[in-house]
Amino acid sequence: MAKLLLGKEVTDALNANLQTRTAALREKGIVPTLGIIRVGEDPSDLSYEKGATKRAELVGVDVKKILLSADASKEDVLAAIDQVNADDSIHGVLMFRPLPKHLKNDQNEICNRLDPKKDVDCMTHMSNAGVFEGLDLGYAPCTPAACMEILDFYGIDCKGKNAVVIGRSLVVGKPAGMMLMGKNATVTTCHTRTVNTAEICRNADIIVSAAGVLNSLTADFVRPGQIVIDVSINWDANKPNARGTLGAIAGDAKFDEVEPIVEAITPVPGGVGSVTTSVLMKHVVEAAEKV
Repeated sequence: MAKLLLGKEVTDALNANLQTRTAALREKGIVPTLGIIRVGEDPSDLSYEKGATKRAELVGVDVKKILLSADASKEDVLAAIDQVNADDSIHGVLMFRPLPKHLKNDQNEICNRLDPKKDVDCMTHMSNAGVFEGLDLGYAPCTPAACMEILDFYGIDCKGKNAVVIGRSLVVGKPAGMMLMGKNATVTTCHTRTVNTAEICRNADIIVSAAGVLNSLTADFVRPGQIVIDVSINWDANKPNARGTLGAIAGDAKFDEVEPIVEAITPVPGGVGSVTTSVLMKHVVEAAEKV
């Protein structure tokens, strides 16, 4: 039976540390504050906003929201970003993406309007450059940063290990690979055009699966002794839920097959996803500490 790498244990430790740091900031007259920009009312955005607001309250971070209608213009969104850039009381900014379809072609311009010093979820090119060059420019995306927090908390040394990242998105896959290299792992990235992904994964010491495909990581991909970080959140219509009916979130791993084989694995739910909002708050606090 694999050791479960539980997000709750990581977040409890992170939250306790952040409560101490926010209290110290407040004693200096600095109130660490997250600005949230939301365009429209996408259900997933609303859900994340609710969780982030609750986590902020828990650790002592204030939240200021700028809420725009779903048909907001490019100029409206740019004005909102200019507003948070100019507000010295806001230390970090979260803007929900993707933006509505009519803003798709302008998304890069809009995102890059944000001051990188306030970019706590890596939406600017400058922050991405910081991740890829190992420089202190902005902050890494919260999800791959949460993966690193889990590895650190459980004392998993990446130095000299073979790591495989499944997925090459700028949100998770590519930055996760760079961050693992920053921990001195030897990293291979697999994607939809990779040949023999299962064989490559079996040779890994650490697998970070961010494919976003239900049951794509099966017993054929793993061997004893491996660490599996399952990043994805998928919907499994056949998985029993807490109400005793069918339908629940699940990761990429076919958990019942993979868990008995590997050394350790993050569950879904209860793994990486539960750590991301604490990482977001950590970035806000770090930004406030730099003021």
